[in-house]
Amino acid sequence: MSALFVLVIVSIIVAGSFLGAFIWSVKTDQYEDKDGAAMRMLYENDVKNTTL
Repeated sequence: MSALFVLVIVSIIVAGSFLGAFIWSVKTDQYEDKDGAAMRMLYENDVKNTTL
């Protein structure tokens, strides 16, 4: 039974560390696409109008 308590505590610590890493990455703009719009204009738009 004591092993179960240890595993629950360790899993809570691991989950908290992943949550902390996710919050840190959002706050430091790791998910922002800063080059996407600048690179998008370099590619041709090959979508053709197929409506009749």
